[in-house]
Amino acid sequence: MADGENIENLEKYNDMDEEPDSASKLRGYKNVCAKLGLSMCVYFLCRLLAGWVSALLRSHADALGENLYSLISSLLVILLVYVIPLVVTALIFKNLVNYKGNYRSLYKKPKRLARALGTFPAMYGFGQGTALLTLLVMFLISRSLSGQTYIEELLRPTAVEQPANIISLLALVFMLVIIAPLFEEYWVRGIMYDALKPYGTGIAIIISSIIFGLMHGSLYMLFYTTAFGFALGYIRYATGSLFIVTILHAIVNSIGAGALVFSTLMQITNEENRLINTFTIIYMLAMLVMIIIGVVVFISKISAIRKYRIENAWTDISPRKKTAFFFISIPVIVMMVLAFNELFGGWLLGLII
Repeated sequence: MADGENIENLEKYNDMDEEPDSASKLRGYKNVCAKLGLSMCVYFLCRLLAGWVSALLRSHADALGENLYSLISSLLVILLVYVIPLVVTALIFKNLVNYKGNYRSLYKKPKRLARALGTFPAMYGFGQGTALLTLLVMFLISRSLSGQTYIEELLRPTAVEQPANIISLLALVFMLVIIAPLFEEYWVRGIMYDALKPYGTGIAIIISSIIFGLMHGSLYMLFYTTAFGFALGYIRYATGSLFIVTILHAIVNSIGAGALVFSTLMQITNEENRLINTFTIIYMLAMLVMIIIGVVVFISKISAIRKYRIENAWTDISPRKKTAFFFISIPVIVMMVLAFNELFGGWLLGLII
């Protein structure tokens, strides 16, 4: 990115009237970090509120009926977990003004679409390889901390609640395959990535991927989704488009959604349908093969990845210091506590409402 563009972006996100010096850039960067932390605090509080509302709604499930309950519950999750936090983030970063008229370029198709899609096996292998490694480490830690209930709960992989009927299954698949990729990519690798990019593409990829990981729950999901976020961030930089990362995100979620569909159908049919059981086994084996192929492809491309260099628009401060400034920001500290401490979130939400 050219120097003039860097200054323009800094002015866009930090309302600067003159060319920023090093101190001004640092203030601007800290300001962006604080805004990121604040927007994610809103997200975690909204997610906690969604859990409370869902629990309240569940107590009236019999009166509403299973299908109506599933639809209302899904709409509430979309509103509280995606729409409201995203709108708040867009307002904080004045995103609705900055992107006005630029959505076509933001979602432009890469010139080499097939090549961009071809990055999927390596990306998938990187993410799943991280997931398997994390599971192994978490298992060993859990065994050594036997009896430490809180730690074991923190380390346990986040499980998606099993849908009770076809309507709730379809609603969950819709959220996983359509809603989540669209909202999360625009949110994380759109607004947040662009807010950080004037301070270095590398730091934009790193911090946006960490935030992406935090959005997904437990420590297991943190490492797993951060790895995917890191890969998607590189692809976002290489293609300059949200189109391809949204598609890749949807493909990854589709694979997980397929496994959820088969497991739910097995539960609904009381595991007596041999055809469904057979397809489930075949699907799981296919997933295992994809993971193995993906890991092999990623390992084969490591040497090429190491040669790939990204631009650094702001070299006055090292990436380590930039990352440190992010984590010592007060809103970011609160965000981290909210991400892993539901009791603190409940207390803070109780003060607000």
